[in-house]
Amino acid sequence: MTGPGTFLGMPAFPENAEEALQDSQLRYNLRKATHTIRAKRASVVEELPDWAELRAAGKAIKDDALRNLDRYLLQVEEAVTGAGGHVHWASDAAEANEIVTGLVRATGETEVVKVKSMATQEIGLNEALAEAGITAYETDLAELIVQLGDDWPSHILVPAIHRNRSEIREIFREHMAEWGRPAPESLSDDPRALAEAARLHLRERFLATKVGISGANFVVAETGTLVVLESEGNGRMCLTVPETLISVVGIEKVLPTWRDLEVFLQLLPRSSTGERMNPYTSMWTGATEGQEFHLVLLDNGRTKVLADEIGRQALRCIRCSACLNVCPVYERVGGHAYGSVYPGPIGAILTPQLRGMASELDASLPYASSLCGACYDVCPVAIDIPEVLVHLRSRAPHGPAERFGLKAAGWVLGTPVRLERAQRLASRFRKLVPKRRLPGPGAAWTDTRDVPPVPEESFRDWWDRTEGGHR
Repeated sequence: MTGPGTFLGMPAFPENAEEALQDSQLRYNLRKATHTIRAKRASVVEELPDWAELRAAGKAIKDDALRNLDRYLLQVEEAVTGAGGHVHWASDAAEANEIVTGLVRATGETEVVKVKSMATQEIGLNEALAEAGITAYETDLAELIVQLGDDWPSHILVPAIHRNRSEIREIFREHMAEWGRPAPESLSDDPRALAEAARLHLRERFLATKVGISGANFVVAETGTLVVLESEGNGRMCLTVPETLISVVGIEKVLPTWRDLEVFLQLLPRSSTGERMNPYTSMWTGATEGQEFHLVLLDNGRTKVLADEIGRQALRCIRCSACLNVCPVYERVGGHAYGSVYPGPIGAILTPQLRGMASELDASLPYASSLCGACYDVCPVAIDIPEVLVHLRSRAPHGPAERFGLKAAGWVLGTPVRLERAQRLASRFRKLVPKRRLPGPGAAWTDTRDVPPVPEESFRDWWDRTEGGHR
């Protein structure tokens, strides 16, 4: 990975997807994992008779936070500073990396431990630290697997979802010693054995490292409290053991009041891991127990997204990954095809807005969807992902042939008379229409679809001839 969240040398989504579809093991791993997670989610969601009301409340709270973000962010700064913490503002990835690198250097340390943070992945923090001679150690089990395997994350919740346990065993045996305590020679692919090997490896790192770096699921403006939800306990170790804690948090993670948190502590665990609550929910306000605390508030394109009336709803995202687990496209191609740390349906609308659509990859992401709407149905904060996808498609750069085709279609569909004439003309020359592949700009569309047959008679003509089917 190179630069702020950009995978090196990634072509457009269709090419990435075509390659991923050839990997039967990948498809099996994805299908098994996503179906398991979404079944668990459905089970615990059904337990709550007020789920629809909770979802509506989550949407309303996030919308209020985004509408008044300037006021709430200043409130966060005042509360964190008042509690002994230090607040830094980063307009983009480069500034955030410079701030964090400077803070680590000031401690004199050359190693840091991290609890999983998508914001730091977005800005390429690990790479920036490495350039400064600082090694960042991932401590989330899935992130550890990705790091040891010199791989890319493929899922928001389970970054190593594309790996099975046999692959993980080989990664541990071959690479764990390069980063610290080696894996046992007799390591099997039993999940308990793999977890124990990771625990022993990470325990040494936790006790020896004096700087921790985290993200946050939420920041409560009212009190300046940061909240991290995780399932393994590594986050608790990263947040409490180091002498210095640096948290890099996107500005959209703000919640107005402490009471608002109650809604999201019900929505997030059920939507992400299919649990009623996370095993570890850590909260801290400012500097605690003598620890030096720094909060880096990250923009990196978020205020630009906020200015888009339709696209801004993507900033409601609480990174639960429910949309990935129901998406028929993601299930077949995995997260690497999206070329971003934000894969799946949410990545298809968030990445092009944060990075822009200048590259071929980013311009293709709004088309990485069947628009089936399953993502909207499961989103705990009611992000209408299909609506944003269509909106972004209208903004994507189009070639001359596409622009001409769209203008021609708009002209034909603009009046009933033109549409009727076009239908009759198509029926008259139906035998000239290719049966499988269209020429020119339509060729790509028919690479994976048969050309629909043109009927001998349009529905409009049939209706007129039969008086609405009564003749």
